[in-house]
Amino acid sequence: MPHNMGTADRVIRAAVVAPLLVIVALTVVQAVAVGVILVALAFVMLLTGVIGSCPLYVPFGLDTHRAPHTTA
Repeated sequence: MPHNMGTADRVIRAAVVAPLLVIVALTVVQAVAVGVILVALAFVMLLTGVIGSCPLYVPFGLDTHRAPHTTA
């Protein structure tokens, strides 16, 4: 699967969103099912951030990864 996530997108997912979801799941959420869903979502966000590819970007044609410019 080709990379379709830029550096900023990857860092935000892996370093901000994933830990925040785990913290919310462990501290705020009272329902076990919601906590499990939030932890699973955090895992997906971390995984896509590390891999650099988001499957949900493909159907919508999104691509935040900028290919390096080549000079002639």
